[in-house]
Amino acid sequence: MATDPYDLITMGRIGVDLYPLQTGVPLARVETFGKFLGGSPANVAVAAARLGRRTALITRTGADPFGAYLHQELRAFGVDDRWVTPVEAYPTPLTFCEIFPPDDFPLYFYRQPKAPDLEIHRHELDLAAVADARVFWMTGTGLSAEPSRSSTLAALAARSGGTSRGGASPGEVSPGGVSPGGASPDGGRGAGPAGYAAAPDGRITVFDLDWRPMFWSGADEARPHYAAALRHATVAVGNVDECEIATGEREPYAAARALLDAGVRLAVVKRGPGGVLAMTADGRTADVPPVPVEVVNGLGAGDAFGGALCHGLLAGWDPATAVRYANAAGAIVASRLACSSAMPFPDEVAALLGGTPAATRAEGGRP
Repeated sequence: MATDPYDLITMGRIGVDLYPLQTGVPLARVETFGKFLGGSPANVAVAAARLGRRTALITRTGADPFGAYLHQELRAFGVDDRWVTPVEAYPTPLTFCEIFPPDDFPLYFYRQPKAPDLEIHRHELDLAAVADARVFWMTGTGLSAEPSRSSTLAALAARSGGTSRGGASPGEVSPGGVSPGGASPDGGRGAGPAGYAAAPDGRITVFDLDWRPMFWSGADEARPHYAAALRHATVAVGNVDECEIATGEREPYAAARALLDAGVRLAVVKRGPGGVLAMTADGRTADVPPVPVEVVNGLGAGDAFGGALCHGLLAGWDPATAVRYANAAGAIVASRLACSSAMPFPDEVAALLGGTPAATRAEGGRP
């Protein structure tokens, strides 16, 4: 039903990715580009939608043809765009990259004089829908400027202080954190969210640490706002650089413990070639190795990881299973050129986990 809570609402950055169709070529010499939906929260919503979840995005675009393109793409990917609104004063952001596999993908953000997604105002938020969503996902970039900062914190406060109409109750989740009837990682939806990652009312609030230094004057400016957001989150996700901004700790185990001390129930530390560490407040640790693939473009792999992690948490999977599935989704995107259109479908993730090739569907294919 349309009135049911969303599985996932994401909030924050959106833009148009203009990626070279040539690999190993400096941007100054690139002759052809592909145009794609971009922005981490937008990609996370797409990734979860590809896995069968009902998702929506809160953001803003320019009142221009690129903004119209982003609406078109969100709808095509199955993401509800009702809270994606235009800003007359600013153009839709563009992002260029260079592609030097396996690990060099410089990004060039064009978000001047100000990105529309930083013009999200509190009075525009549907706080009841935000409070009711089974998972809410926000990012560090959304904290980098006003009014987006205050609006993001208001959304988080609605999660931690509001009353859910449709979220799972604590009794729907087993003490072990896996919901009764929870599915194996084959695309199944499960019966309830993973209790180890949820608030007592069953809702999951994810803080994607998302440290982009070009959007801040420095780490000291960011840290108090990160601390404020962590007080509302039940899950924190970031790489070691991002964890250091949030906690002052860079060593993965120390960073995970510091995130738990800050109040989250699940800390996820991404370590690149070292895999992913997940640590829970109830004492569980999962150290999951990466999934080996031939990297084409590493950009977007973290967003695929995020959408798939939300899917696994909603299905009630244990930490190791959820992270292993998310790793596989991220690996598939790393083996492809684009971000949004590269997000995998359940059969592709299942194939990679089963040891068969992941590239089973043309990039950009629709459900």
